[in-house]
Amino acid sequence: MTVAIRPHLRALLFLFTSHFSLLTSADAAGLSGRVVDPSGKPVANAAVIVNGATAAPLLARTDGDGKFAIASLEPGSYSVVASAPGLASSAQAVRIANDATIEIALRISAFTETLVVSAAQIDQPLSRIPDSVTVIDGREIDARQQFTLASVLRSVPGLTLQQNGGPGTVTSLFTRGGESDYTLVLVDGVRANAFGGGLDLSQVPVQDVERIEVLRGSQSALYGSDAIAGVVQVVTRSAGRPSAQAQVEAGSRQMRRAGAATSGEVNGFRWQLGANYFEDAGFTGTAANGQSVSNDDAHGAQGAASIGWRHPARGSDLQASVQYVDTDRGSPGAYGSDPARRYAGVDRISRGTTQRVAGGVRMMQPWFGASSRVRQRVELDVADYDLRFVSAFGASEGNTHRAHARVQTDVSANAALGFSGGLEWLAESGRSTFIKAGSAGAVPVERGVLGLFAETRWNATNRATLTAGVRGERISREALRGDPSAFQPRPDFPEETIGSFNPKIAGAWMVRDGTRLRGSFGTGMRPPDAFEIAFTDNSGLKPERSKSGEVGLSQAFASGAVQIDAAAFFNSYTDLIISVGRAFSGVSRWRTDNISNARARGAELSGAWLAHRGLGAGRTGLLALRASYTFLDTEILAVKGSSIAQTPYTVGDRLLRRPRHSGAIDATWTESRVSAFAQLQIRGETLDAEPAFGPTGGLYRNPGHTVMNLGGSFRPVKTIEVFARALNLFDRDYEEVLGYPAQGRTAYVGARVAVGR
Repeated sequence: MTVAIRPHLRALLFLFTSHFSLLTSADAAGLSGRVVDPSGKPVANAAVIVNGATAAPLLARTDGDGKFAIASLEPGSYSVVASAPGLASSAQAVRIANDATIEIALRISAFTETLVVSAAQIDQPLSRIPDSVTVIDGREIDARQQFTLASVLRSVPGLTLQQNGGPGTVTSLFTRGGESDYTLVLVDGVRANAFGGGLDLSQVPVQDVERIEVLRGSQSALYGSDAIAGVVQVVTRSAGRPSAQAQVEAGSRQMRRAGAATSGEVNGFRWQLGANYFEDAGFTGTAANGQSVSNDDAHGAQGAASIGWRHPARGSDLQASVQYVDTDRGSPGAYGSDPARRYAGVDRISRGTTQRVAGGVRMMQPWFGASSRVRQRVELDVADYDLRFVSAFGASEGNTHRAHARVQTDVSANAALGFSGGLEWLAESGRSTFIKAGSAGAVPVERGVLGLFAETRWNATNRATLTAGVRGERISREALRGDPSAFQPRPDFPEETIGSFNPKIAGAWMVRDGTRLRGSFGTGMRPPDAFEIAFTDNSGLKPERSKSGEVGLSQAFASGAVQIDAAAFFNSYTDLIISVGRAFSGVSRWRTDNISNARARGAELSGAWLAHRGLGAGRTGLLALRASYTFLDTEILAVKGSSIAQTPYTVGDRLLRRPRHSGAIDATWTESRVSAFAQLQIRGETLDAEPAFGPTGGLYRNPGHTVMNLGGSFRPVKTIEVFARALNLFDRDYEEVLGYPAQGRTAYVGARVAVGR
């Protein structure tokens, strides 16, 4: 396929960029050097990022002697920056005419430069991104002994996590006040969301993670559907020196966990392979009505593998990956708070199982060598997500199937101006036992999305960045047979096609060294999910939409050892899908319609302080203190064409389960053989729904809570580590979702064997 399309692509590229002299010179040179710490000692595995007139920034890693090398750079001016955990350098300008050698000195820094793949159409240095982005390094995740995506994200400003009980229960994510299906979650570029954006974080694998990127704000110009409030991308480890690890742990509630992983790169061939298994007996105490709970157990298995190959001189990069998740969990229902005294008793029968299989292939090929100004990207992936629920009333099943393809060309006109454009295709199908067509039984809801996108990036100087992007999409739903036998009959729906157009603009300005202003504005959209389509008589149901903006400030102190970030944001949500009801019979003739509105606005504040302390005998320790706070003001607005809100809400009510105040404090201490962490997580009160019947059963206040977690590890020898942690150390009683008690005090111990890391 590449051979067939390349002449056509080259012809198009010549028409638009011939005056930029894209052909590379035959006199390509190389850049090599060494990275040292503040004491002058070499730093191994430091990241060296080179920016210049290339299609995308180039990344190299230092070896055990702190040395790095990048071959085949075209003559010209480049900016080079390096970083390692707790250390970073200033940008260093390098003019390359022939082979060049430099030395990069690192300093203590709370800001770690890294390449981010989620915030633009190409990977970009974190320091140049004008959006609110939080990057969580895999080493931080390991140090805090976090094994679920929810536990990792709880300290990120702007995010609210809601878990229906203990491990393995449904876990929802609300970004900046958006709905739980407004955030797109990717694992190595493959979507984890179900049809229409539905997401359960307990089903997202977190193993052998290199980093997790959290991008807040509307990102439909980048990703189209499902990214109306933000994007979370899990990037697994790959490349680097060969390594392997295995671990086991056990603890409260008869919890057991075991896992193993390996990754590395040899002669351009790289791999990653990992698997883990967990089981938990769950809560086995007494419910609110005195009944014993015996159906709260869970177990699950996850696995992932990838293989890849790259040619450093040519820049060729090919990778294939596969992911697998299989879980089983009891569902005892709400057994905690019962504000309306409607508790029906413990469900000892219901269980839910899920299985998700996904895989993808990605190819990147610079047209004229690794440092070329033109790069071609092709991505293909498929995913299948199955759910089965068994209860006293029988069994039900659901399925989401997705196929996705993307073709993109990245062009650098010069060191200041870059462009990306391409085509994206998505086909998805949603099926459920409850989505029927009379005697024909279950029928699928099928949808296709064809999108064209473009993005321009302008780095006017080393201090100013401007990014503008746009995406136009054609969303087509296949014809859907009616259901005359339903409680509320659905007519036949003909095939339907609608258009969507979402722009975004963002900019940043380095006012002075250590002070950076940023701002962005964009629109977003989320098409209806399978149930919203299947249980309405409105064949013209439109996507839900948003307008989002933010302004932010980053300020460094103490030569970079202290970093403060602040952002103010607003989100406007329109065309929200609701059941119309009799109160709005004069507003809409449909049973469900796009007539609801809401807004969310607030502020995020986060800070980090890093300090190195000498321990003698050549050892050093790193103390990291991070804190975050979110103020969130949400409001339900009047339904279109009226002055009232949907029952049981009134205009001005807060959105459900969004706390006005929340925050976290994280402290970690690491040195060669010992590490320790402490976490304080704070969440204010929320407006919640009656547990038995949901919002129609009434709205109630859910008190806030504060939780302390503590843990540490010790390495008796280089390859063996023993660790322990205590969660909810002070045994606080609280419910993130009203009626579903969270875990009390739990303790875990384990051991890890690792080689090559």
